Amino acid sequence: MVVTMIALLLLGFPMMIPLITAAVIGFFMMFNGLGQMETLIQQMMAGIRPASLIAVPMFILAADIMTRGQSAERLINMVMSFIGHVKGGLAVSTAASCTLFGAVSGSTQATVVAVGSPLRPRMLKAGYSDSFTLALIINASDIAFLIPPSIGMIIYGVISGTSIGELFIAGIGPGLLILAMFSAYCVAYAVIRKVPTEPKAGWGERLGAVRMALWPLGFPVIIVGGIYGGIFSPTEAAAACVLYAILLEFVVFRSLKINDIYAIAKSTGLITAVVFILVAVGNGFSWIISFAQIPQAILEAVGINEAGPTGVLIAICIAFFVACMFVDPIVVILVLTPIFAPAIEATGLDPVLVGILITLQVAIGSATPPFGCDIFTAIAIFKRPYLDVIKGTPPFVFLLVLAAALLIMFPQIALFLRDLAFSG
Repeated sequence: MVVTMIALLLLGFPMMIPLITAAVIGFFMMFNGLGQMETLIQQMMAGIRPASLIAVPMFILAADIMTRGQSAERLINMVMSFIGHVKGGLAVSTAASCTLFGAVSGSTQATVVAVGSPLRPRMLKAGYSDSFTLALIINASDIAFLIPPSIGMIIYGVISGTSIGELFIAGIGPGLLILAMFSAYCVAYAVIRKVPTEPKAGWGERLGAVRMALWPLGFPVIIVGGIYGGIFSPTEAAAACVLYAILLEFVVFRSLKINDIYAIAKSTGLITAVVFILVAVGNGFSWIISFAQIPQAILEAVGINEAGPTGVLIAICIAFFVACMFVDPIVVILVLTPIFAPAIEATGLDPVLVGILITLQVAIGSATPPFGCDIFTAIAIFKRPYLDVIKGTPPFVFLLVLAAALLIMFPQIALFLRDLAFSG
């Protein structure tokens, strides 16, 4: 099964083909033929049956509407007006804008496009190197995978049976921690490289920028406040976000027209189709390896079951980080989560903490060579060669790995808000 997947990937087939081919081979070997093939098909369909997955296309649709409209630009202008003038302020503003847009989109690739497109030219003009700028954009976009809403958290929650609402709330602390670490590095970089500062905005300009951004700031209020307050489930929050995005961009801002709906719906439909095909095929593959008790055999062979909670967390981090350097994040979550499920249960680990660590590792791998998906998004959007895009990534990857280590040592970074929100 593994050899088949690697061979098909090297031949250039899209990820769904190696997965389903490997699953069919595994099915054939276990049942001595394909006479009961409908069983595998039923498992694939079961993968896309959970109602929680309805949130995925709705968050994608909301992000698409906002990316094409004015929401991202207004958030960026507000952040710039407050911290653009300090040393390294433009770079810090870029990281903060990625965090804010992540709180309304849930997609790293949408954040690369929405924040990177307007801010990269400004950073280059201000004196930042292109390698630093590109690395900052693709790695700060990782925060969008942790700050709710997060498509990766939804997929993990469905696969593992973990509360998506708890995962959303738990992602806030680690996301803000990473923003603080990136901001400190940006300031140090600007001081060492003697990057000039931006003009300071007056309070009138700042208040104007805040007024312009008040409507877009309603998105995190709807998502976090609605779930925290028990008003919405995560799926209902996604539906509310779509309605809010439509009202903002089509009625309040009037940045989009009725004619734009077709292009937005088409883009959302294509992305959703890819995601759901991967989820279905990944569930079929996961069922095959679980039925064959492959996870138990692997964990026993490497001695994970005797490693203790910390050892299991470290093993999970390494496995997901390395896998996402080569494979689509959604596929990695679908395939590896069931493999580690027995060890997680045996060691009594909090599934929410595990989910946050998995989400973080998936985000890191998405921006790490050789095949991180955010790297290729940046190549396509900014028209820069591969080596230029990855040149400045090592310091940011180090900071992200450090954040993962801090989470393992101090789980309350993630669990404090979860415990506060869901206690009792």
